[in-house]
Amino acid sequence: MKHTIDATNKILGRLAVDVANLLRGKGKPNFVPYLNQGDDVVVVNCDKIKVTGQKMKQKIYYHHSQYPGGLRETKLEDMMEKDSREVIRKAVYGMLPKNKLRDQVIKKLKLYKTAKE
Repeated sequence: MKHTIDATNKILGRLAVDVANLLRGKGKPNFVPYLNQGDDVVVVNCDKIKVTGQKMKQKIYYHHSQYPGGLRETKLEDMMEKDSREVIRKAVYGMLPKNKLRDQVIKKLKLYKTAKE
């Protein structure tokens, strides 16, 4: 089954929870945590998500290159300008279980900046 979610005026974290649950198939009666039985999810209008408080300016994403002095910081505001789809993907990815299924499950997520025709 395929679910389409419009991200217009939705809070980032609450949207990510809903998407993660659909991807894993947690609402299905035959759910088991060790199988990939979730559905495909399409999220449109990724540019129009909202965050509460001062997160746009204060939330920081970290990435390390594994080289000395290789810690990189990126603010949420900058990531939204560069690619808002990556913000949602990171939020959903962090809510999936940290095991072999995570990379399989995240492949079923499709993100679009605007409404797909």
